[in-house]
Order: sequence, then structure tokens, then C-alpha cells
Amino acid sequence: MTLSCQGTGVGSQRQIAIGPAHLLPGGEVKISPRWVTASETDDELRRFARAMRDTRGELRAIREQIPEDTPSDIAAFIDTHLLILEDNALTSAVESLIRDEGCAAEWALQLRREALLKVFDAIADPYLRTRRDDINHLINQVLKQLTGQARQIVDANSLDGTIVIGHDISPADIFVLKHHQIAGLVTELGGPMSHTAILANSLGIPAVVGAHHVAELLREGELIILDAHNGAVIAEADSTILAWFQRRLAAEHGDQASLHALLSTAAITRDDIEIELLANIELPEDVALVHESGADGIGLYRTEWLFMNRDTPPDEEEHLAAYQRLLEGMDGKPVVFRTLDLGADKWCENLGNQGCRNPALGLRAIRLCLTEPEIFMPQLRALLRASALGPMRIMIPMLSSVEEIRQVRALITGAQRQLRRDGLRYDPNIAIGGMIEVPAAALICDLLARELDFLSIGTNDLIQYTLAIDRMDEEVTYLYDPAHPAILQLVRNIIRAGNEADIPVSMCGEMAGETRYTRLLLGLGLTRFSMQPSAILPVKRLLLNSDASECNRMIRVACASNDADIIRGVIEDLNEI
Repeated sequence: MTLSCQGTGVGSQRQIAIGPAHLLPGGEVKISPRWVTASETDDELRRFARAMRDTRGELRAIREQIPEDTPSDIAAFIDTHLLILEDNALTSAVESLIRDEGCAAEWALQLRREALLKVFDAIADPYLRTRRDDINHLINQVLKQLTGQARQIVDANSLDGTIVIGHDISPADIFVLKHHQIAGLVTELGGPMSHTAILANSLGIPAVVGAHHVAELLREGELIILDAHNGAVIAEADSTILAWFQRRLAAEHGDQASLHALLSTAAITRDDIEIELLANIELPEDVALVHESGADGIGLYRTEWLFMNRDTPPDEEEHLAAYQRLLEGMDGKPVVFRTLDLGADKWCENLGNQGCRNPALGLRAIRLCLTEPEIFMPQLRALLRASALGPMRIMIPMLSSVEEIRQVRALITGAQRQLRRDGLRYDPNIAIGGMIEVPAAALICDLLARELDFLSIGTNDLIQYTLAIDRMDEEVTYLYDPAHPAILQLVRNIIRAGNEADIPVSMCGEMAGETRYTRLLLGLGLTRFSMQPSAILPVKRLLLNSDASECNRMIRVACASNDADIIRGVIEDLNEI
């Protein structure tokens, strides 16, 4: 008999792992309410301070073990967690609950955890919402210190070649496990955009996240198969199934060398269509990954990290320093900077606006920026000043009307006037583009294209809004379909509008980095793909072996039918060529 547990596969270049299961002990620490007397308050404060100090010490020890040749984004994960532990938003609130409410240290920390997670759960942006995992991982680790639960990531036995199974594994722990040469990783919690998934991908660890109750179905040491491509964990496989996956694993090892050989190869289809392959990143340190992937530049740089884990927005000079560092690191390759794209409720709370009821439809992204120019203008001025330092573009998220574009351009014109008055340099011809990720924008993209210098299709939100699906809600994720006929119609309209206006069109959503859709998008006329760095070489290889005109012919016929089954069949046929 074969047992199979489903989760979400992490898009690493390595997809298959075979090895004995190693079950990590424990999970989330459970805390019961407990109060202390006034005479015990000082002891509780000291106990909390000691637990925070010890947790920081553990992270610093891991940080010091990172080899110099390790990709820079891995060290950035640890640094980010250290910054969170030093954030007054966490420590001062806990201390206040201990001092003023008489809460025991662990109960005060649990109450603060619940409050912070509630805020993050209300953020509309799926990527930012999953940052709650960082808070949860760290607070859980501090709670283990407070409750005397030893840190048990590895035991005396070697973990080489095992597939590690855990309830929820922090990024810091993944790095420790990587050094023990694990074959794969499975977690019961998490999603494809969680830091756990992102780091596993960056480290090349085959992983399945969100495989609920998997630990209850497996025994320590039993041989299991991990299929990250299909998000499956397979136990008790018969000899035929095992042999088939062993052949796939052997082929995968040979595949890595062939991908690496494509680093310096231009992405040109068999019928001589040049394709631009760009990277999506979120931190200046990610520049190393861009170069390692052979990307032509950065198609999406998320600027939100500058605003996170702080009480006040960054000023103009902070913005400029970060952007300058990024441009210098890119050595002349172009960068597309997306302006602030934060979800509604967190910022409504911080700015004193109480009207938000539905964060996905509330004050977020460009709506927030136009409502709060004191936040937006320092970023615009810094971006304009950075434009004098290297090739770059500015991209506006969540556009839904021509009026929003005109308001942004008016602010940019005013900022340019200020910079000239102040004698500060900027590129007067800097390109201003927009993300098309709202159905309304996709339907009037011909009008928007007349006002913009480029378009970028944000498929993550476009699919979510068009199909009325929260893709972070596990109960409806089965309906999340990038190849839905309605989505393909909108994508075709956007590409057509860009071509008619003679402006570039790119795609920076996750769909651009999924090889199952590469030939579909090529057939729709897309020639600029922007994706996570690890996806670039697999996509490039497929493009090199594709005929754009043939893809276009097949997709044109399929889309004309508006039949989901026919479209899926054509996609399968394309991928078998």
C-alpha cells in the first residue's frame, strides 16, 4: 500500500528527494494564562530579558557559522530576525504587560504574539502577510527559553540524507539543517510565499510545506519519497514507484549541470525572438542572487522592507542610500523599483484611519500613497535622485484609473521642480510604469498605456481579484487557476494594449516563473518575464527550445474556444513538444 500526503511544493531546481524520515520533536509552544504578584514583577522582567538575550545569542551563533561564499540572502534572513528581536514594538509591550497587568513573562509574550499576528493577518498583500511567520517563529523560540524547553533541532545521530519532518521550521533552523546535508524538508504549516519556503528554495532543498498532519502518518526512519513538483510526500511505496522516482532523481542531478551551462547564453527562441529575463527581489543583498542567475536585470524590486518593523516611515536619505546600494551592485543592469505596496489595515491603524473593513479592497499601495503624501514624497524624491546613478524605472502598484496616473505624474513633476531648485541631479526622462493587477486596470489597459511608459502584469493579485479567490485560504486555493479563460483574455488584452501603444510589457507575478506556463505566455506574445532568481535558468532552457510562432498559433486557437478543458489540453501539448 502507498500512502501519500499533499502539501505545496517549493519551486527549487531540485524537486525529488528519497530518504528516511526524521521527525523533529515539538511544535508551537502552548501557554496557559498565569499572573504574578507585585513582588515577583522584577524577577519576571529579568526572566524575559534573559530569554530574549539567549535567543539573540542563538541567532548570532548561527550567523557566525555562515560561510563567506553562502548566498547573501541567507545571512539577511538571520539579520532580519535579529532586528525583530530588538524591536521595541515587541519588547516594550511585553514589559508593560508584566509591569502593569501582572502577567507572567510567557503569558505576556503570548498575548503580544496574538496581537501582532492579528495585525499581520489583516494585511491584504499575500507576500507581506506571510511575514507573520517570522514573528511566530521568533516568539515561539523565546517561549521555549522561558518554559525551559531545550532546542532540539538535531540529535546525536547524523541527519545526512534524511527528509526532515517538522510542524513549522524557522529559517534559522533550516540553515542548521542544511549543514547536516538533509535530503529534503516537509512542514505541516506554511505556504509557498513563507520565508521557510523561500529559504528552502534559495538553498536548493526540495521541500513540501503545508502538508497537514504529515507527522502523524509517518514513522521515524521509514523510507519516504518527496515530490516537490506535485507537493506530495509518499510513504510505503512499492518497488515500481520507488524505481521510477529513483530514475527521476538521477536525471535531476544531471540536469543541474546543464542548467548552469546556460548562464551566459542569451534567451532567444528557435525562431529568433529575443526574450528578456528579469529577477524579482526584495532586499539589496539579493543582488548576488540576480548575478548568480544570469538575469538581464531586476524587473521588480519591492521597497516595502524599508517600512517594516519600525514605528516611523523612512526618510528621503534612508530611501536614497538603499536605492544607491542596489544600483551600484547591479553594475549597470536595469532595475524597476515598485513604489510602496503595503496592505490596508496595518497602515490604517498606524495612521489613525479607522474606516478599513476589507483590507484587500481598502487603503493600500498607490491609494495609500496618494492619501498620505508625507509618506510618498520622500520615496519619490529619493527614486528620482537615484535615477542619476544608474538605469532604473519607477513602477506604480495597484492602479485602477487614469486619474491615479495623472496624480502620480503631478507629484513627480513637483518633486522634479524641487530637485532642480535644490541643485540635485535626476534623470528627466525616467520611465514611469504601472502594475496591471486589478481587473478594472486590465479592462482599460489601452487607456492606461497612453499615460505610461511601460506595463507590468502582476498575476498574483490579478488572478485573486478576477476569480474572487484568496490564494492564502487553503479551502479555495484549488480554484486559483492562472490558465483560467478569463485570466488569459485579460493577459492578451494587456499585451495587445502595450504593443499598440509601443511600450514594453512584462509579467512579474509568480506565473512568469512557472515553467508549465512559459510556452503559454510566449504564445500570448510575452517577451519580458520577471521572476524569482532561481526560476530563471529553467525558464531560459525552455525558451531556447521553443518556437514562438508555433506557440502563438496553438494558443490563439485554444483561447478562441474559451473552453478551460481545451486550454489545459493545449498547454499540456505545448509542454510535451
